[in-house]
Amino acid sequence: MERVFAVLMVFTACAMAFAHGSNDVANAVGPLAAVANIVQSGGEIAAKSSMPWWILLLGGSGIVAGLIMLGYRVIETVGRNITELTPSRGFAAELAAATTVVLASGTGLPISTTHTLVGAVLGVGLARGISAVNARVVGKIILSWIITLPVGAGVFPNPIFFYF
Repeated sequence: MERVFAVLMVFTACAMAFAHGSNDVANAVGPLAAVANIVQSGGEIAAKSSMPWWILLLGGSGIVAGLIMLGYRVIETVGRNITELTPSRGFAAELAAATTVVLASGTGLPISTTHTLVGAVLGVGLARGISAVNARVVGKIILSWIITLPVGAGVFPNPIFFYF
């Protein structure tokens, strides 16, 4: 049965890639698109605006560059270190995450693809019992999520903002 799920994971991996692009590229380039549209309209803020193709290309290139540079570490942590993933468990986690992200993107709800996938993998692990989950790895992930917001919002940008 695991062989069947190994083949089906090709489709859920494609769905996850689509979800990643539909959600994260839009989240990443949204502010740039807003600035570009304000500049193009001469300073007027429009209720609706177009998305220039070069901004989408820039966003897609950024996603690819990030995956090439550090993606392997994230993939290893999520795919191997949280819990043991068999093809059937990986299929369930990817299907749940891809569906959630695509539905959220379709409704305009900004969510994190990575957080969603980690939650799905954690759920698959917890279905086998709490002992099936590597609590140390999950603790590090949660701590990184907690630290990211204050560091990203306050510690790093403020000196740069006031310096320039």
